[in-house]
Amino acid sequence: MAVELRRDPDTRSGALKRVGDHLGINSETLRNWVQQAEVDEGHRPGVSTAEAKRIAELEREVKELRRANEILRTASAFFASRQRAELDRKLK
Repeated sequence: MAVELRRDPDTRSGALKRVGDHLGINSETLRNWVQQAEVDEGHRPGVSTAEAKRIAELEREVKELRRANEILRTASAFFASRQRAELDRKLK
């Protein structure tokens, strides 16, 4: 509703304030929602809700993988040092 009112030149001015007041929603909050809806519909450039969700998932995955890599590096160093110590003991 607010998206359509905002697109119509006759109702554009003050549309978000009127709709926000009618629904009991802050007009700035409604403006943000309308802008995101316009992005999601392809009427405005920006990151869509689906893209933002996918980016967040990928960032979580990268964080997890970095943590796993650090654990593997630490374990590898630990076992390498144990192996060296065993070899040194056998050589003596």
